[in-house]
Amino acid sequence: MYFADHAPPHVHIEYQGHEALIAIEDGAVVQGQLPKRALALVRQWCLDHRQELEQNWVNAQALKPLSRIAGADND
Repeated sequence: MYFADHAPPHVHIEYQGHEALIAIEDGAVVQGQLPKRALALVRQWCLDHRQELEQNWVNAQALKPLSRIAGADND
């Protein structure tokens, strides 16, 4: 997620040379592509962390610090 980024609210995903922008609201691919398995994991992660992601988006638009959210591998 980048500060003051363009709508719709999304996350930037990089996976094994693939890049995609994934909408926070519904997990739709806004731009780019990911392998099927990676996309399924990212969509589930977005669903599991939707409230945290939405709050981080609000903070990013206001140029405020973001909260750390555990990754899909729980790091």
